Amino acid sequence: MTKPALTLYLAAPRGFCAGVDRAIKIVEMALEKWGAPVFVRHEIVHNKFVVDGLRDKGAVFVEELAECPDDRPVIFSAHGVPKSVPSAAQARNMIYVDATCPLVSKVHIEAQRHADNGLQMIMIGHAGHPETVGTMGQLPEGEVLLVETPDDVATIEVRDADRLAYVTQTTLSVDDTADIVAALKARFPAIVGPHKEDICYATTNRQEAVKAMAPKCDAILVVGAPNSSNSKRLVEVGARAGCTYAQLVQRADDIDWRALEGITSIGITAGASAPEVLINEVVDAFSARFDVTQTLVETAQENVEFKVPRILRQAS
Repeated sequence: MTKPALTLYLAAPRGFCAGVDRAIKIVEMALEKWGAPVFVRHEIVHNKFVVDGLRDKGAVFVEELAECPDDRPVIFSAHGVPKSVPSAAQARNMIYVDATCPLVSKVHIEAQRHADNGLQMIMIGHAGHPETVGTMGQLPEGEVLLVETPDDVATIEVRDADRLAYVTQTTLSVDDTADIVAALKARFPAIVGPHKEDICYATTNRQEAVKAMAPKCDAILVVGAPNSSNSKRLVEVGARAGCTYAQLVQRADDIDWRALEGITSIGITAGASAPEVLINEVVDAFSARFDVTQTLVETAQENVEFKVPRILRQAS
C-alpha cells in the first residue's frame, strides 16, 4: 500500500539550549564527583524524559530544601531560586551547586541593581512558575509586583510611578511581552527597562523559526513538557502565525493521528528542554506512516555555551 506524501518541516533552532545543556551536565558531573544520591531542588529542567534519565543515574528530585539531608549535595534547578534557598543551604553547611541558567541570573542581578537604585520592580511573568518565584524572591516581599497581561497593568498599585523598573521571565512569548511592555510604558512613562531584552536568545530563536514555518504547515507539533513555559509558548506562536492545528506532545506516543488525517504538511519543533532523541522519535513516527520529504526551516544558528560552576571543575 502506497504511503501518502508528506512534507515535514523541521525547525532550526529547536530543542536544547545552552542553559538546559549546562544544567543537565551539572547533575551528571555532580553524580560523578560525589556519587549517588545527589538531590535536586525542583525538576532540573521541565522534561520528564530528561528527569527520569537522571533519576535512573541516582538523582533525587524534591520540591523543597527541607526534604534534603544535610550530608548530601543539592543542586538548584535551571529556573533559579529565591535568595532564601542558598541562604538556608549555607546555614545547614550543605554542599550546593546552583544550576540557574546564566541568562536567568542576569535578570536576578538586574532586579537587585534596580532595587539598589531605589526602584520598585514590576515583573512580567507567569504566577507560580519557578523562574518567576525565583526572580521575585531576589528582593524582599512586596518589592516585586507581578503582571501577566496588559489588563493587569491597569490595576497594579505602585509606590511611586516615577521610580519603577521592569524585568521579564526569560521564556515568554516575544509578541505578548511587547504588548505588556507597551502598556507599562503608556501608564508609567518613566519606567526603566533592561538594557537588553530579558527574553532569552533560545526562546526568541525558537519562536522565530515557528513563525517562519507555520504558514507552510497544515499542522505543527511542539515536542515538550506540559509544564514547560517556552514549549507552550511555541504552540501559541504557531497558532497565531497561521497554523490552525498546533499541539504539544511529550513524545511520539502522544500524537493524535486521527486529528492529522489528510494532512500534506507538518511542522516539527521542540522546546528548549526537549532532547533531540524525542524529536527524532516523532520524525520516525511520521516516516513510518507517510512518504516523507524533509525540509529544514532555519532562521538562526546558535553557538552559545555556558561553563559549569567551578566547584565541579575542581578535583575532589
